[in-house]
Amino acid sequence: MGAVMPSGRVLARTMAQYVDIESAGSVVELGPGTGAITNALIERGVDQKRLVLVEYNPSFCALLRDRYPQAKVVQGDAYTLRETLWNVLSAPADAVVSGLPLVTKPILTRVRLVRDAFAALAPGAPFVQFTYSVVPPIPKSLPGVSTEASERIWMNLPPARVWVYRKD
Repeated sequence: MGAVMPSGRVLARTMAQYVDIESAGSVVELGPGTGAITNALIERGVDQKRLVLVEYNPSFCALLRDRYPQAKVVQGDAYTLRETLWNVLSAPADAVVSGLPLVTKPILTRVRLVRDAFAALAPGAPFVQFTYSVVPPIPKSLPGVSTEASERIWMNLPPARVWVYRKD
């Protein structure tokens, strides 16, 4: 866990808005915890059957399986994403939404995570990440990657920003 409290509703809704609800592909959520962002994805219209929830904590996995019985809950390490997802996805995912505390990890770990996420994503699909930091969690200067950011979400405690990365 990277925060004292789960993500706020406004932050979770902001993250969910970057996910295409019309497509049928998987939406991979990294570090869903107790499901704050998962709820926002479902409220936005993402079918539970599309959700692949990658959670490290076995207690949270049990909770997620109870709350979202149609989602696929994968107990695994998001920081070894290729190994965690190698036999889970049958097609490239339409989005990866991350609630991981990336800024607490070394930069090489962050870059490896986003590259592994891109390997699991359909071309142009978003990798959505939030941060409490004033700087982006992943450098904006990665070759072949476009970046966009939301406005700072002051209604969240602490205030946060959503970053979206797409492989060109």
